[in-house]
Order: sequence, then structure tokens, then C-alpha cells
Amino acid sequence: MSQPMPASPIGVFDSGVGGLSVLLELRRELPHENFIYVADTGNAPYGERGDDFVQQRTLAIARYLQDAHHIKALVVACNTATTAAVSELRSAFPDLPVIGVEPALKPAAASSQTHRVGVMATRGTVQSARFEQLRLAFSDGTEFRPQACDGLVRAIERGVEEDPAHATAPAEIRALCARYTAAMGSFGQRTGDIDTLVLGCTHYVFIKDELRELLGPDVHIIDTGAPVARQTRRILVQRDTLADESDAAHAGQVRLYTTGRLTALQAAGQRWLQLAPEQCATLPA
Repeated sequence: MSQPMPASPIGVFDSGVGGLSVLLELRRELPHENFIYVADTGNAPYGERGDDFVQQRTLAIARYLQDAHHIKALVVACNTATTAAVSELRSAFPDLPVIGVEPALKPAAASSQTHRVGVMATRGTVQSARFEQLRLAFSDGTEFRPQACDGLVRAIERGVEEDPAHATAPAEIRALCARYTAAMGSFGQRTGDIDTLVLGCTHYVFIKDELRELLGPDVHIIDTGAPVARQTRRILVQRDTLADESDAAHAGQVRLYTTGRLTALQAAGQRWLQLAPEQCATLPA
């Protein structure tokens, strides 16, 4: 297999369309790079699956991206896949830089004034040993209140195709957001309130407006897209594989693939990244 070159694409992978929030930040940070994105929607949601299944799918998609597209780096834009499979990925592909995403507990602990931080994530993330290690590492003086948000990823995925022309989330998404934020406790700036919310799933970035409406303007909402994009740039610089900015004819290309419904990915790509439907295709589940 040929060695990756600066013109080689970056692979980006998620269980569904949520990782498009990370791809959005990657394109802002690295506008001259080419990207191949895979949404494993036909097997989602990962957060309600077991680790063995997530590891198997993650390794299979990484193999596809490397063999078919000769990627120079892989961004695992899925918190559940990161917690379940990033170590296995790095062992299986020792020459491939792998950048994962994790709930941003460190910056949340540093910025919280009330020392109460809510964390919305999938059940797979919340119950993982990796998340517990992360929580313990930054819990000195900060109380984290993790909440497994069953059903929310499914609702977001459905909402993309059912209402592609509007930013208003379906009533199901609003109801789930209200239920899960209430379960964490009171939000605000008073003593004992949660003043910071960590979005521990890349899907949740796309419902930030709904969460803001529920929680008010003073609660700090943190996601990981921009830090992941900056880390990806640092790794490419270290490896001397940044795309050549002078090669405009072959730069900035994006291709999206899905193992689920093509129309859902096309709707998400158009809404959030302004991509043409022709830039999307299907893969076998």
C-alpha cells in the first residue's frame, strides 16, 4: 500500500450524522484538506450497543478508509467509538494517526464558577471506564453530573430527514432535552446550580439552540469540535503531511458516505455543510 501524501484525504467517522459537527470545524481549521466522511447510520446508535460491536464496526470502517481512500489521518468523531475502540484502532493501525473525541471535562472544570458541571452523553460513553477515568482526573473541586440521553441520537437522526428545511427540532427532541436537563438538576449562576454543560456526543451540537432555549443565556455550553480540529492540524504539521495550499485544483474536496438512508445524509450535508447531494453516496452496512 502506498504511503499517504499531503494530498491524501483525512478520514472522519461517526455512527451517524453527528460527526458532521466535527467535520464542520475541521473544514474551518483546514480548508485546503480533502475529507472522506463515513456515517455508519445503518448500525446506529452506537451508544446503546455493546463495546464489542462498536469495536468491530470501528475497525471495519477504518480498514475501508485506509484501503479504499489511502487516508493520512483518521478522526473518530464519535465519543462512544472513541471510548470503546480508540486503543484497538491505534494497535491495529500503528502508522495511522488517530484523533479521538472525548467529553470536554477539563475545560468545563476550569471554567465553571459554581463547580457544578452537567454532561450529556450516550449511555455507552457515560458507563465507560474511559469516561470514569476522565471524570476522576478533573473532579477535584468540581462535581460532574453525567446524564445518559437514551433515544436522543435517534431523534436527531430522524429529525434531519423529516424536517430538512428548518432549524426547529421536532417535538420529540425538545421533550428529550427537557427531560434530561431536568434530571441533572437546576441550571444557572446561583450556588449549587449547574453553570456549565458538556455536550459529550457530537450529535448534540446540532441541538445547541434547543438546549440554549431551555437553559438560558448564562449557562456555558461546551463541545469538542474546534479543539479536535486544532489537534488534527498539529498532528499533520508534525508529520509534514499538511495539504499544499497552492494546489487549489485538488484541495478542499469532501465526500460523504452512509450505511443508512442516503436521503438523510444528503439532507444533513446540505443543511449543515452546504454540500450538494451529489457529494453523498452509500456503503454496504
